[in-house]
Amino acid sequence: MKHSPAYRLAATVLHGFDEYRARFKQITSDASRRFRDAAWREAQQASAARINLYGEKVEETLDRLQRTFAQEVLAHCETWREARGHYAQLISQRLDYELAETFFNSLFCSVFQHRHIRNDWMFVYSSREDAAHRSGIELCRRHYVNGDWAGALAWALSEAPFESPFADVERDSQLGAGLLEAQLPVAIWQADDAQVELLNSVFYRNKGAYLVGRILGGGEQVPLVLPVLHGEGYGEQQGGDPCLHLDTVLTETDEVSIIFSFTRAYFQVEVPVPGEFVGYLKQLMPHKPEGELYAAIGFFKHGKTEFFRALNQQVAKREERFMIAPGVRGMVMAVFVLPSFRTVFKIIKDKFDPAKEVTHAIVREKYRLVKRHDRVGRMADTQEFSNFIVRQDHFEPECLAHLLEVAPSTVSLKEDKVIIKHCYTERMMTPLNIYLEQCSADERVMVLKDYGNAIKQMAAANIFPGDMLLKNFGVTRHGRVIFYDYDEVSYLTECRFRHIPKSQGVDSYMDGGASLSIGPNDIFPEEFGPFMFANPELRALFMEQHPELFDPDYWLALQRAILEGRVIDVYPYRNKQRFAGTVGQLVH
Repeated sequence: MKHSPAYRLAATVLHGFDEYRARFKQITSDASRRFRDAAWREAQQASAARINLYGEKVEETLDRLQRTFAQEVLAHCETWREARGHYAQLISQRLDYELAETFFNSLFCSVFQHRHIRNDWMFVYSSREDAAHRSGIELCRRHYVNGDWAGALAWALSEAPFESPFADVERDSQLGAGLLEAQLPVAIWQADDAQVELLNSVFYRNKGAYLVGRILGGGEQVPLVLPVLHGEGYGEQQGGDPCLHLDTVLTETDEVSIIFSFTRAYFQVEVPVPGEFVGYLKQLMPHKPEGELYAAIGFFKHGKTEFFRALNQQVAKREERFMIAPGVRGMVMAVFVLPSFRTVFKIIKDKFDPAKEVTHAIVREKYRLVKRHDRVGRMADTQEFSNFIVRQDHFEPECLAHLLEVAPSTVSLKEDKVIIKHCYTERMMTPLNIYLEQCSADERVMVLKDYGNAIKQMAAANIFPGDMLLKNFGVTRHGRVIFYDYDEVSYLTECRFRHIPKSQGVDSYMDGGASLSIGPNDIFPEEFGPFMFANPELRALFMEQHPELFDPDYWLALQRAILEGRVIDVYPYRNKQRFAGTVGQLVH
């Protein structure tokens, strides 16, 4: 049995998975050292390397399979059916079995070009769907408050596995206790059995480290997140190395959900038992899909698996059909939705509107760029699917007709099946232009401010959106403005920001009367206003809130800072919540 082709195939795939996991853990475990050393550029590089790692290991394993087995063996579904059974047995005692199943699926799909998606041959459903068992590994540490909330926070900080000391734990704990008194339900604050519970692992991302858990007491619970930063200006160790400080205390479910948002880079966090770890996070954020939680801690490929399973379940209910997404139709993408699933599906059109000078290959590379890059809470994460197959009667006729018309090389019909060769998925949001038509005057002020902040924060992360039209941004259920149309995105440092010459007024330039020489990367911020806003009232309000965005010198200064190696701070919570001073910081 162990010498059969199917068994050897299963063992080869598992060997590739083991190599992937070993390197993944190595990159992740080094996050504490990067944080200690304030190696922010290296942290960005490690984040991108870990994202690229999955595809690299799949390719290496596929190459190994092709060198080891004859093509007729690899291309025979019966071989994979047997291999699936052996593989399920080999991983049956593993704590990361679900990740191993997804890796097997990736190899199967690579061999069969995402065809033959059947549970007989791959893990459409988990092999342990009905056989889950607890590992017995303790994920958390706990501390009873006994009325001393400052003491509980001092325990949380002092016992955390950081390699650098805190500048002033007592000060941080007192500040945190004051915030807890204002935020916690009375039932928890006064409970005799109140306790603080924190995951043993530290969540690292960008320039922050996060202690994550919950507070329980009086039969209630709230999530707890303690963001820890390097204490520049808050005291130093002997020798001049910066100490740490607590930046704020977060206890609202929505605030915690934003920190784990699909718009942010994946955390670097050591995860002893992925399924149980995600289960714990799900208790803190019950409305967040499990697929997003897997992705948030770095397992984005298994997040895609969970997404696909949840989508199949939703489609099977037959409660609604896919329809064209509301809003202005895109010049590059055709977009459709299954409304209750809160997801948009995006397909690259065969032909773009004349104003767009991009190709299919360029669009796909732009989406890959965003996947690898720090999204700073302002760009939506995407999942990429190939040979996505859905029954024809799951589509509204108008929607299917539109897809067949604008993307016939990507969307086709085969009997009663719709076959989509390639598509992207993103979380559904309300397009900003539609939101502005429907919101109140106060909401309009707030969302325009956040629209400008989104542009600034992307720029701080070296991203220029290119096409800044309102329709290319969305508003989340938390009221945050997110960019989601990437066909013109570029690195900020590749742009050439220019002043319009004084002899050439904006009007004459816009009328085409200028003799100004314009290169492909030239950008004139002074002309942003009419381009972004057809409504003069909205334009005036936005320009009042964010006048610097129309000043080329603002953009040039950001470019210089990035080229000098600065990693500009962008925090996943509001500035007014921070204990630290905000001198010299960007709008967060």
